[in-house]
This record gives sequence, structure tokens and C-alpha cells, in this order.
Amino acid sequence: MRYLIVGCGRVGSTLAKLLDADNHEVIVVDESPSAFKRLGQKFKGHVVVGTGIDYDVLKRAGAATANGFIAVTNGDNRNVMAALIAQRMFKIKKIVARIYDPPRGLMYRDLGIDTVCPTTVGAKMIRDMLTDVPWDTLQTFDFGRVTSLTAIVQAADAGKRVSDVERPGRIRIAAIRSGKNVVVAANDTVLSAGDEINAIVAPDAITEFAQMFQTAAPSARMTA
Repeated sequence: MRYLIVGCGRVGSTLAKLLDADNHEVIVVDESPSAFKRLGQKFKGHVVVGTGIDYDVLKRAGAATANGFIAVTNGDNRNVMAALIAQRMFKIKKIVARIYDPPRGLMYRDLGIDTVCPTTVGAKMIRDMLTDVPWDTLQTFDFGRVTSLTAIVQAADAGKRVSDVERPGRIRIAAIRSGKNVVVAANDTVLSAGDEINAIVAPDAITEFAQMFQTAAPSARMTA
């Protein structure tokens, strides 16, 4: 997959290195050439100097053939503008923008742009630490070594048992939501079309899990 990242700050550079380590093609755009030092010598992707709200810069960076677009500059307006250009002029289907202002983040989601709001995520994490809630706001365990994912069971997989889709030491089905009911999964639990499953997945099994369940996505805590 080809991913275009606008902004090579701490988040952008870290994301670029993670995607690069997963053998994706990564292109990073930033106005400051010195920002690319954060990528390190092992980074195998490409860098483009320029602003992410310039059509010609994005075209030169390969936006026309990008599978995903991420805008993580320090400015909400620039992130949104870059995301809208990617969406409307380059027709990129998967777009994520970092937005610090929560109300604006919700508004841009209505435009079809997925947003990540560090303000809300950070506040929830601090609340959880203060109140000792029995869950982790983050969707990863041990700094990303294990990830919690959700997926919707398709008709082709209906009738399978949990043990049929688990992989020892790699994929473990933790819970299943069927309608409004959530149950802890057992090996002999039968899956039905439309069920939402929550799985704990090792990094090297994420691709396999996504192929089994095409709607796989990072998940928050399941609640009834």
C-alpha cells in the first residue's frame, strides 16, 4: 500500500517509520528539510519538501496513486485543507487528519474525513488513570506489541466456531457483540452474520486477520 503523510513532526515521523517497517510505500511531505532527520537512516520511503496544501506538491508526491492520506501538521486548518484536497482533487479513499479542536473534528467527520483528536484522547487517558477504570483507553498493549481489533462477521463466515478463526499465540477472539448483547467468547461459540467480534492480535498477524475480516479496524472497549 502507498501512504502519503503530510507533516514530519514527532507523530508523522513515528507513523512513517511504523508503516515503513510494515513494508508499505511511504512518502512524507514537510516544508522543512531538517524535519526529515526524524525519519532516521533506516527509513526506506521517500520525502518531498513543500506544503501539504499545495496541489502541485501533493501531485509530485504521488497523491494520485496513494491508498491512504494522513495530515498531521501542527495546524488544524492546514490538516483539514490538505485532507480536503486529497479527498476532492485526488479522490483518495482513506484519509485521516489530526484535529486538536474536538467540535471541529466531529464536523469534519461528517465530510467523510476521519479525524484523530489528541485533546480528547489525552483527556480520556488522564481520566482513566485518575479514576482507576478497569480498561485501557489505548487500543494497544505493551506499546503496540499487541493490538485490539474489531470486525464484522460476513455471511461467508457465519456458522464458524471461534476456534475456527483463532490462531494460537497470534489471534484470540475475546468478545462477541450480537445485537445489544456482548458475551465473552468461548471456543465453541458459533458466529453469526452481523456479529461484531473483538480480537487480540499480534503485530505479525494483523494482515492475516484483516484478510479474514475485511472490516477489521482498531477498536475501543466493547460495552453492552
